[in-house]
Amino acid sequence: MLLQLMLLISLSKINKLIKILTKPVYWRGAIHRVAAGIEHEKFLKRLIDCKTVVDIGANRGQFALVARHYLPNAMIYSFEPLPKPASVFQSIFKNDPQVILFTGGVGSVVGKFPMNVSQKDDSSSLLPISKLQESFFPGTRKKEEVLVEIAPLDHWIKEDQIYPPALIKIDVQGYELEVLKGIKNFLDHFKYIYIESSFYELYVGQPLADDIINFLYSKQFRFRGIYNLVYDSEKNAVQGDFFFEKRSTKN
Repeated sequence: MLLQLMLLISLSKINKLIKILTKPVYWRGAIHRVAAGIEHEKFLKRLIDCKTVVDIGANRGQFALVARHYLPNAMIYSFEPLPKPASVFQSIFKNDPQVILFTGGVGSVVGKFPMNVSQKDDSSSLLPISKLQESFFPGTRKKEEVLVEIAPLDHWIKEDQIYPPALIKIDVQGYELEVLKGIKNFLDHFKYIYIESSFYELYVGQPLADDIINFLYSKQFRFRGIYNLVYDSEKNAVQGDFFFEKRSTKN
């Protein structure tokens, strides 16, 4: 089971690398050994009207690279609290005035909190990493803790910086509900939400997919689709990227 999953992941990475190398627009990431998140292309192609992107859980800029290409008129506000990936992100976008990085995270309260840093730092979380996460995604167990700064979104940016229509992308390894609670004062300013969510508790105490759907439904967002589903060897869905759109107030 584990060997089959690892082979599928390896083949996927090879195919992704080939696609990236054939697109010069992504080379500025590649020279820093960062693979653009081309798995998000299909989603971003349908949002060409976006004027603002809030990218929470930016890591090294994988999502921002693709968003910058498909949404050339948008301002991108990215958040990455871990110093090492944030440094790489800054190197990639240092000459790009439309991409701004905040070296902190979004949550419901202001403070400094221990981040559980994974061996693969894009799997790091403010929640404890479960054994199930390591089972599904080998090489993601905890290696250290780093204190990171967390605060609500309105601590970092102002209301008038969010030009409509706006998108929130959230990839925070189980911390999704806390992030959404930290955005609550600004939620009405966003039309789209794109959020990674899981069907299993990969991080201890994390909300699952139905919790996320129910929360956003209560905030007048409707579930519009799912992208990039990951399955285990028995064809059970493990996680995916969920797309929500603000319900129209028009009659």
